[in-house]
Amino acid sequence: MTWAPNRRSFNTMLATVAGTSFLGVRPGFAETIKVAGIYTQPIQQKWDARLHQGLEAAKAKGEIEYVFSEKVANTDYIRVLREYCESGVKLIVGEAFGISKEARKVADEYPEIAFLMGDPFEPHGSNFAVFDNYIHEPCYLMGILAGSMTKTNKLGMVGGYPIGEVNRLFHAFIAGAKSVNPNIEYKVTFIGSWYDPPKAKEAAFAQIEAGADIMYAERAGVVDAAREKGVMAFGNVNDMNKEENGTDVVVTSALWHMEAAIANAIAEVKSGTFKAANYKEWTMMRKGGASLAPYYEFDSKIPAAAKAKVEEVKANILSGAFDVEINDTEPKSSF
Repeated sequence: MTWAPNRRSFNTMLATVAGTSFLGVRPGFAETIKVAGIYTQPIQQKWDARLHQGLEAAKAKGEIEYVFSEKVANTDYIRVLREYCESGVKLIVGEAFGISKEARKVADEYPEIAFLMGDPFEPHGSNFAVFDNYIHEPCYLMGILAGSMTKTNKLGMVGGYPIGEVNRLFHAFIAGAKSVNPNIEYKVTFIGSWYDPPKAKEAAFAQIEAGADIMYAERAGVVDAAREKGVMAFGNVNDMNKEENGTDVVVTSALWHMEAAIANAIAEVKSGTFKAANYKEWTMMRKGGASLAPYYEFDSKIPAAAKAKVEEVKANILSGAFDVEINDTEPKSSF
């Protein structure tokens, strides 16, 4: 977490020797910029992990020098934010949920620094860009599979909090299921925590006992319940089949990728064109921000017609012929 040596003076020297400006240096010698990540959860927590992985990918390509702080409470976030602003970073990636107003004030005080922040509100000023988690499209595709594979026509969903980024995923999942099976019913439970596997597991047990035979595991703990009760599950954000002990349980997962969004922000900072924008489209399928994980051992168990339907809808999403509705309202159980 210490800074790598600053290469600005070295690259400037190379450019001078070559008789050209710095921007004329060939890509192999392009300037790196200092970037900071600030996370409220441990970087192992999958939401923050996707940001961390995207920044690590840029670091591995030699694009950035990267430092980060994890487990930063909201009450301490602004202090850490200011410290990084004073340390020479050019871009800060983090999350402003619950402290949006305060974070925007910091951005106003440091107009030369680019901010790419998880935030449910609109961009701000000239340098405060926002993003959220728009993986509702692969959730719709998972719903097609769930609606085709359920035996009871009852689906269960366990989430953290009834906020937009979770609500839209559940609505899309149900919409996909109902597109192939109009008899679908569903239960929704929010556990009031982003990480409480025992509580999520108990909520999943209750839904399974009520008749749900397929679970949407928005939170950790649901997959364990599905395994113990012998039902299938669908994963969220990361590949829960491989990363959360989901073999023979998790059919597939709706994946979130931040590499493209972060690469775009870095490129704009370097070119001096960074602006306060909504990065929503960068977290969707058309720009590589979301995808469906492989089916793994379930590949031969999924009905051929369901797989064909998924591919058809996926192609229409990617071409722009079909838009999955974004519904951020709180979903209510139907049984």
